[in-house]
Amino acid sequence: MPTAVLTDRERTAVQAYLRLLHTVRAAFDGSPQDGRPTVVPPTVLAEAERALARAGLAGNEEQFFRLLRDWRPHA
Repeated sequence: MPTAVLTDRERTAVQAYLRLLHTVRAAFDGSPQDGRPTVVPPTVLAEAERALARAGLAGNEEQFFRLLRDWRPHA
C-alpha cells in the first residue's frame, strides 16, 4: 500500500477535514428534537477552510482527496 508523506500543512488540512467530516456525521446521526435543521458549527468549517488555504489546497479538491485517500484510506 502506498504511503503519502505529507507536509505539516497538508497533514493539518487533512486532520481539519476529518474533524469536519466527523462533526457532520455526528450532527446528522442525532435526531432533531424540535424540528430545527441540523447545524454544523461554523468554527469547524472555518478551521478546515483555513487549513486548506494554508496548505495551498483550496480549490484543488482532486489533489486534496488524493492526499486524504493515500494518508487515510479508510476515512
